[in-house]
Amino acid sequence: MSDLSAIQKAIEESNRAFEAFKQANDQKGAAQSDKLATMEKAFDAVLKSQEDTKRMLEDIEAKAKRPGFGSGKSDDEMAGEEHKKAFRAYMSKGVDGGLADIERKALANSTNSGADGGFAVPKVIDSMIESLVVNISPIRQIANVQQTSTGDFHKLVNLKGSASSAVAETAARAATNTPTLADIQIQAYDIYANPQATQQMLDDVFFNAEAWLAEEIAEEFGRQEGALFISGTGTNQPTGLLVPTFVATSDASRTFGQVEYVPTGVAGAFPASAPSDILLTLASKVKARYRANAKWVLNKASLFTIAAFKDSSGRYIFNPISAPDVPSTLLNYPVVEAEDMPTIAASSLSILFGDFKRAYTIVDRIGTRVIRDPFTNKPYIGFYTVKRVGGKVVNSEAYKALKFSVS
Repeated sequence: MSDLSAIQKAIEESNRAFEAFKQANDQKGAAQSDKLATMEKAFDAVLKSQEDTKRMLEDIEAKAKRPGFGSGKSDDEMAGEEHKKAFRAYMSKGVDGGLADIERKALANSTNSGADGGFAVPKVIDSMIESLVVNISPIRQIANVQQTSTGDFHKLVNLKGSASSAVAETAARAATNTPTLADIQIQAYDIYANPQATQQMLDDVFFNAEAWLAEEIAEEFGRQEGALFISGTGTNQPTGLLVPTFVATSDASRTFGQVEYVPTGVAGAFPASAPSDILLTLASKVKARYRANAKWVLNKASLFTIAAFKDSSGRYIFNPISAPDVPSTLLNYPVVEAEDMPTIAASSLSILFGDFKRAYTIVDRIGTRVIRDPFTNKPYIGFYTVKRVGGKVVNSEAYKALKFSVS
């Protein structure tokens, strides 16, 4: 610790000064006036060193009275522990005295506090919830996720409307088109969970209320997000990947915001002859810059249908890799299983392919809030938990869909 090193250094300087004092006193043959002057300087040095040491000790004593000193934790970490402890008391006993003050001191992200807006979930638990939601919601894993302190988020997209021209050195230069920017607004909407626990569970010393709350909320939020990021209508909820208008028009002439689909040529099924070829056709429609990070998105039933397909050499096109953190691949592109994708049927858009980090943006309003409700469903205690999330397609070129239709 730097303070202890300073004290040790001060003590060593004090000892050296005292030795100089002794040497000056023991020297023989020197003039008495010089001896006295040396003794006075040495004595002054001893006094100064002792004063410096005293000030350092007083400074350390003052620091020792601060929260977190000697614990190895920063003030922010200690404040987080205080918030977490108070929140635990609120969960188990409904004791909220002091929790609102702690949140105000910590500059909680929401302007609401207390009974009206619930209490903010501590950062440690909130990060647990976020991690679990990522594991449950497959689209969140592959999309672009932005956090915001406001209710909406704006994404500017360059529509590449500018033009250029080659001319002779002395030829006149006409004005070219001005690039067009599209402003895409993503609104964050409330999604909620309301897990229930008995008071006996909360009183049990072996019951980890924080882990239980994080797991319950994450499972419910993940279930909701999984459906909303696929087919959310955009009315008081995120807009899903399947909600834009899908057309068979290529990138060169398609209206911005529309997504291209490739028909299988058969209503509700793959082509009978060389069915894997249609997947190659779909992949080929995605521009090279998006294919570099492209993934397949489909549900389990569709995946197992494709798992039986072989290429012209008789090799299976699906590679079910089972190594940890290594995704299975289809035509050498990673596969993401999303059970909220539609099952193969007539005119269904059951398979997506593209770069979803470029195509889809998820917006999280910072902070998760909880209201403890011991009255509505006795003897259970509910924890009404709310977060705000939005989602929208921001680049309709970055992904394509396979449509199980004749045309």
